[in-house]
Amino acid sequence: MARSLVDAAQWARTDKEAQGILAAGCQQRRTTPAEIDAVLDRMPRARRRRLIRETLRDVAGGAEALSEIDLVRLCRRHGLPVPNGQARRRDADGRQRYLDAYWPRWRLHVEVDGAHHMDVRHWAADLRRQNRVWIEGDRILRFTAFDVRHRPDEVVAQLRAALTAAGWRP
Repeated sequence: MARSLVDAAQWARTDKEAQGILAAGCQQRRTTPAEIDAVLDRMPRARRRRLIRETLRDVAGGAEALSEIDLVRLCRRHGLPVPNGQARRRDADGRQRYLDAYWPRWRLHVEVDGAHHMDVRHWAADLRRQNRVWIEGDRILRFTAFDVRHRPDEVVAQLRAALTAAGWRP
């Protein structure tokens, strides 16, 4: 599977498509970043080698969706601290849940919502989870995947403001 994902990333039409393929393969637990990295070690002339390695680093850091990878890169590019990806929390029913990005030092969570979050059932569940995070004392910001990709200045300004309000100093 790891070799197939490297091949598919090389053949993808765009860099974003290549990243999406790699993220999906790891998110679906078909392979791991370490297995893909080992394949890449045996392919010194692989197309998009640098991009694949960068994507694997982000996935290994907890990013599972392309939008989460975009958020981490946005933080790096703008000198913001890099969050922990896929932070675990227990919900009110005791089930394990994952938040997209978390800065534990500043108790800030960020959720990056794709289109499926617009479904009423998902949206209602998201609101309940968000309320619980807030009740427990953490801050939470929500962005659409579209905003992370197409309105990065607004996202960065809000992240910077929330981190600063929580005590972060650049």
